[in-house]
Amino acid sequence: MIREGAQAPDFELATDSGEPLRLSSLRGDPVVLYFYPRDATPGCTTQACGIRDAWDALSATKARVLGISPDGVASHQRFKAAYELPFTLLADTEHSVAEAYGVWVEKTRYGRTYFGIERSTFVIDAHGIVARVMRNVKPATHAEQLVDALDALVSA
Repeated sequence: MIREGAQAPDFELATDSGEPLRLSSLRGDPVVLYFYPRDATPGCTTQACGIRDAWDALSATKARVLGISPDGVASHQRFKAAYELPFTLLADTEHSVAEAYGVWVEKTRYGRTYFGIERSTFVIDAHGIVARVMRNVKPATHAEQLVDALDALVSA
């Protein structure tokens, strides 16, 4: 499990444009990694649109926001276009990054057990250190939490 103060595990995933992106290439600016279960579902749409609606405050911190789910590039492209999302979505189809960050977990729903994403966010500082870990975030209030976390990080 990733803890605050730890080095963020590096990775490379395909972006919603199909290009590879390596986390370590973003050093120098804060990075938000927000893991969400699935494109275009009610909670995930609420969460993504909240981030979109708070974009001015978030971008003022110079943070790079990256949404990560097990969906593929084509799904991300549709989701991003449908809701005019101004940030990058990453395709973790093998859930290797979710596993590295400890958010690929066993879940139970309607008596059925399965593995999936625990809705979680990691705020990473300009040096690649995890500054804030948010687990089991609520979609409706997530953007406000992000703004507060990034404001605290950049003013520290």
